[in-house]
Amino acid sequence: MEQIINQSVKQIAKAILKRELSSSEVVEAYLRRINEINPKLNAIVQLCEDSARSEALRADQSLSHGNVIGPLHGVPLTLKDSFDSAGIISAGGTLGRKDFIPTQDATILSRLRKNGAILIGKTNTPEFTLMYETNNLVYGQTNNPYDLSCSPGGSSGGAAAIIAAKGSPFDIGSDYGGSLRYPSHCCGITSIKPTSGRVPRTGHILPFGGVLDSFQQIGPMAKYVEDLEIILPLILGPDWVDPSIIPMPLGSSKKINVNKLRITFHTDNGIIPASPEISQMIRKIALMLSDSGIFIEEDRPNGIEQSYEIMMNLLSADGGASIKRLLQKSNTTEHSIPWLGLAKPFDATAFDALIMKWFRFKSMMTSFFKNYDVILSPVNAYPALSHGSIRDDLQAFSYTMTYNLTGWPVTVIRGGTSSEGLPIGLQIITQPWREDIALAIATYIEKELGEFQAPLI
Repeated sequence: MEQIINQSVKQIAKAILKRELSSSEVVEAYLRRINEINPKLNAIVQLCEDSARSEALRADQSLSHGNVIGPLHGVPLTLKDSFDSAGIISAGGTLGRKDFIPTQDATILSRLRKNGAILIGKTNTPEFTLMYETNNLVYGQTNNPYDLSCSPGGSSGGAAAIIAAKGSPFDIGSDYGGSLRYPSHCCGITSIKPTSGRVPRTGHILPFGGVLDSFQQIGPMAKYVEDLEIILPLILGPDWVDPSIIPMPLGSSKKINVNKLRITFHTDNGIIPASPEISQMIRKIALMLSDSGIFIEEDRPNGIEQSYEIMMNLLSADGGASIKRLLQKSNTTEHSIPWLGLAKPFDATAFDALIMKWFRFKSMMTSFFKNYDVILSPVNAYPALSHGSIRDDLQAFSYTMTYNLTGWPVTVIRGGTSSEGLPIGLQIITQPWREDIALAIATYIEKELGEFQAPLI
């Protein structure tokens, strides 16, 4: 079992296709691992044991006849519970949906199944994905595998925790203000938030549409960067339902010459400085790149210091009307969204001024890329926090908020370890539609840093 669960998605897929491993063996190894660790983590909220075993058997039989379903033939995955999965309870952390069983898969799950992937479980999320820690009234709290007294982050906290603990090779998360990136930082895994407009949100509990439509992106989470490169091309592109998806080609990271990139970094966004350990980690990586002959200098975009104020105002400008709509649609009467009653609606004049401020901010941020190809920054001002303490200082999350405001692609990799033994993540930000550059530099840094200590759980 240990040999299987230590492998990357790419390695597992290759071993299955070469008949070195069967899909049944792989699925069984991950199911055993989940049953071993999930009582401590509470990361998996629906376990699909019977269906996963049946699908794995069919995948093996299909392969024995020379039929390959796709590049993920027989590879298991878990899926954030905010996505619909046909025939499986998809609560999204809200009580009104605690028994809700969809009849149709979310677009991303449908695409992964068509490429051979097998769903083995659903992962925990805060209610409607709207908190930075993973806890809800349906399934309760998820724990960080590096320290059970700490949060794995949110909203894709269940996904990050189970991947870090080797209970899943990959998952798909969503990101409205850092929900892919922050849990990856807390749990020491990798993820990519693609450019706004890359991946359909159809079948997600927080749907597409509205003034803030461009905030929300869907992306893969895994142990290794090479896995993101396999999964992302399989889920992107129009589904002819989500109206914001653009059929932009995805470049290959293998064609990027990292040595010709112009890179900048910062450890203070003008809102809150990163902790000394996080700052030191980024400076160490910057020095490593410089020593390799890559151009890198310390700089940050003008206007980035407005990120927190603009984001928080945009989230509250409707007075909570959009969240109330979600609660009503889900038939939820008791909820766990503490800030809902605090949102005060803007009048028309103030709202217009806010939207114009947002777009001036986006323009200032965009001009920064005249001189650079890549920005390196903290994911958060702190490593993983203890349960219940996250809402004490939301400014720490401004490092991820910035890139929901811009809609730019961001890859997160592990860059170091705190003195408490907690992972520390690094954000790699690039121009719109240049995921290939983000993945290229992520691969380069990951290789240079080598393996980190997995959680001892």
